[in-house]
This record gives sequence, structure tokens and C-alpha cells, in this order.
Amino acid sequence: MSLVLDPAAQDLLFREASTANTFTDEPVTEEQVQAIYDLVKYGPTAFNQTPLRITLVRSPEARERLVQHMAEGNQAKTATAPLVAILAADNEFHEELPTLFPAFPQAKDVFFAERTARESAAGLNAALQAAYFIVGVRAAGLAAGPMTGFDAEGVRKEFLDEDHTPLMVVNIGKPGENASYPRSPRLAYEQVVTTV
Repeated sequence: MSLVLDPAAQDLLFREASTANTFTDEPVTEEQVQAIYDLVKYGPTAFNQTPLRITLVRSPEARERLVQHMAEGNQAKTATAPLVAILAADNEFHEELPTLFPAFPQAKDVFFAERTARESAAGLNAALQAAYFIVGVRAAGLAAGPMTGFDAEGVRKEFLDEDHTPLMVVNIGKPGENASYPRSPRLAYEQVVTTV
């Protein structure tokens, strides 16, 4: 066995997990979301950046506002999921670097003084954190339905501000009936990995 992680955990996180499109009515609690974040915050990023920002959409009024900005095929599932999270990149993440990266607190000014550099770094590192978040949702025994089919500018204006870039909207909950499509093929190791 090449992996230390228990095979059941491997299945839970990867092999048997898939994007959910339907969910049960079982609620997702604040404690569950906090436990997810408290686990996945340890995922590596450059300079220990933490640009991911999570907006939990819980109220019916906020849900209605969000659904209006979703692509037509994503509206019904977003309207009915137990919890919806907007994952965004904070383009002003560098303000926290002196605390988060004490080994080189000057990184804030040396590397991220320019807005374009911050936006590029925030997008990449928040996307990494978003991936960790999805795996964390699975670790909590829940299913995630990440979507990029939405009006990003509309979501930003409705829920965020000029300093935040929405990356994806994620439906979260226990998978419902016929929640997932059959698993699509994946590339083989030999198609992806090159040794030099």
C-alpha cells in the first residue's frame, strides 16, 4: 500500500465522492462549517496567503438574490440546497501577511504592492483554498456542488465589494436522490506524469 490514509477515507474524499446536484433537507450547521474551515485552513499556499473569503448564504432573501445571478441550469439546485457558499478571493489579502508570514513580513510590500500582482496571487491561492474547502466538505460527510456558472459581476455587486473576486458558488449538504451523474473518465498516470 503506497498511501498512509485509510482506504475508506480515500474513498470518502476522492474515489466515491462526486459533485452533488440534489440534496436532502438535512441542515448544514455553523459548527460543521467551522470544523471544515478549521481543518482546511492548514492547506499550503504561497507565503501562507489566506485570500479565500467565504460568504454563507442562509437567509431566504439572500438565497433569492443569489439565484437570480446563477446560470439557468444552476438555479433550482442553488434554491434548494441546505447551504450555499460564495467563495471569493480577497485582493487585499496582503494586509495580513506580516502576521501570517512572520518569517518575511516585508513580503507585503516587496511582492504585493501592485494591485495586479495581488489579484494574480489572490486568484491562484484562493482557488487552492477553494479546492481544500471542497475536500473538507467531503471530510465532514457532506457533498459539495461547486459551480462557476453564474454572473460573477452581479454576485460581486450583490454580496461582495470591489476588493473581492467571486470564484465559485458551492452548494453543500447531504446528497439527495440521484445526486450525481455517472463518473466521467479520468486521465491515466502515464498521460499526466512526465519524468525528466
